Amino acid sequence: MRQRQCIALLILDGAGWHSSPQLILPKNIVLMPLPSYAPELNSVENIWDYLRSNFLSHCVWDTYERSSTLLRCLERLMANPSYRSIGTREWAQVKT
Repeated sequence: MRQRQCIALLILDGAGWHSSPQLILPKNIVLMPLPSYAPELNSVENIWDYLRSNFLSHCVWDTYERSSTLLRCLERLMANPSYRSIGTREWAQVKT
């Protein structure tokens, strides 16, 4: 019986640390960089925009410990199922 090979596709935004000429990838990992400015392709951008607009606007933390506000916001986001639609794209849904 022939064994199946799994392929992992990693989608990368434009962060500088996502690329290095010294990176050696296994043959079953494929990197797919997004265009330089394509927030509509990176659904996490919508989630950050929502958090900034609704929970994190005008926040400055003077210590690392005080930044726990972000953790509470993320917990609040995850606890409410209606928030899940923030990161979805109509064009990316599987049609049944």
